[in-house]
Amino acid sequence: MALQPSSRPVDAIKQTPTLAQFEFRATNQWINGGENRSRIKEFYGAGQEDESRTEAFEFTNGEPPVLLGANEGANPVEYLLHALAGCVTTTTVVHAAAKGIQIDRISTKLVGQIDLQGFLGLSDFVPVGYESIQIEMDIKADCSDQELNELLSFAKEHSPVCNTICRPVPVTLKRVN
Repeated sequence: MALQPSSRPVDAIKQTPTLAQFEFRATNQWINGGENRSRIKEFYGAGQEDESRTEAFEFTNGEPPVLLGANEGANPVEYLLHALAGCVTTTTVVHAAAKGIQIDRISTKLVGQIDLQGFLGLSDFVPVGYESIQIEMDIKADCSDQELNELLSFAKEHSPVCNTICRPVPVTLKRVN
């Protein structure tokens, strides 16, 4: 049974839990120096291979000159902030709608602290990635402050990107040739 765009996803997944299984994919090609390009198009979800995208989304990853790049694009840790902001915002909006809360506006600012000594292998005592990330959300909605705080707490706990960052996730890296 495939999930149709016009059907209610939550109801369909309650009836057929396997529809909740998705597989997202990305490919990446190194260009030069710190520049590489990711391509995202195909994915499997709602019981079938998706065919809704006629063209791939392409993202150029680069580095600023201070990190030996030429500002070809945002760097991967900046894309992580973008992904986190987008996911927390989307999760907030979706769950607000499910609770009957009307959102008038949302804007979000993210700041992440990172010490490159870990990335550069200069210290075994410095984490390789972000040490902390702060999210500041300016949100106006037609609900009480308590309801809004509960919504934001729920969104943080149920955002797939936020949850992925906040818990250990197994990642494998293997050569294919």
